[in-house]
Amino acid sequence: MKVLILGYGNLGKTIARGLLQSGYIIPENLFVVTKSLVLAEDQLDIPESNFFYESFPKTSFDLMVLAVKPQDFLHAIKKLQFPLPQEVVILSVMAGISISTLQAALSTQKIVRAMPNLASKVGQGMTVFTATESVSRTELSLIQNLINTIGKSLYVQKEILLDAATAISGSGPAYVYYMMESMIEAAVQLGFSAAEAELLVTQTFLGATDLKMSLGISARDLIKQVASKGGTTERALQIFQEKIINTGIIEGVLGANERAIELGKNR
Repeated sequence: MKVLILGYGNLGKTIARGLLQSGYIIPENLFVVTKSLVLAEDQLDIPESNFFYESFPKTSFDLMVLAVKPQDFLHAIKKLQFPLPQEVVILSVMAGISISTLQAALSTQKIVRAMPNLASKVGQGMTVFTATESVSRTELSLIQNLINTIGKSLYVQKEILLDAATAISGSGPAYVYYMMESMIEAAVQLGFSAAEAELLVTQTFLGATDLKMSLGISARDLIKQVASKGGTTERALQIFQEKIINTGIIEGVLGANERAIELGKNR
């Protein structure tokens, strides 16, 4: 299959790397449209002739990945030859651009809209995606396999859940880093050096996540395993509750969801 990636920023490069490393796509069948010169170290064995600068290849393709910034989308497709063949599947990873907007701009029906997150850069991403009814089950399965080259994925039927995914998994890494930053600061106050604090906290998060994935039990049950009655963990959790941290996190995520909906309406 031939794939065209429109946009070669961080996300475009991440998707290209995942597709090539997985073996799903050979370099000769991957085409890139970008507005910036691509350095040799970023070409990922893709033939130089497969890079197009603000123009589109004459060859046909089976899948077009939209990885430009949302505000650049309409400008980026101006030189696209219309109409697109109706068998071409569009995979959009642009935040806030609805399926209906994509259908109107591209005059096509086969659209998959996906929301990957930052960890996709290291193959540990979480991507939530949805699709139009015109995308066949076989095509949807293929797209999910391609998405899984950069992490794990979750299919949802309702497009509105992509805004919720933005608030949870899209923005989620920043919430984790916010908690990590606070714990690192506490570790330094307790006498560890900055480097030691970074190691302590980073490995703690990594180990806790891996353990949860391995055991497959709830976060609440794992908390019970760590927090013995009258112990140090219980004291910390009591203070968290007094500071209403749980409520603050929930309200923060709901606020992020509201903002995602607002941004989508403005595009």
